[in-house]
Amino acid sequence: MPDPPAPLPLRRDTSAADVGSLVRLGWTDPPPIPAPVIQPFQEPVYDPLPPLDDEPA
Repeated sequence: MPDPPAPLPLRRDTSAADVGSLVRLGWTDPPPIPAPVIQPFQEPVYDPLPPLDDEPA
């Protein structure tokens, strides 16, 4: 079994696109964690159809 890869060194510039490195250096705040979906499989809500002319109201 191969050895795990060595961790990469932290980037030292503020133009780095790696947010994790910038957070570990203390130069930015961690990104917010999105809130979980409470009801992901909720049924869609449809408006009732208007009555036809020949149906009693």
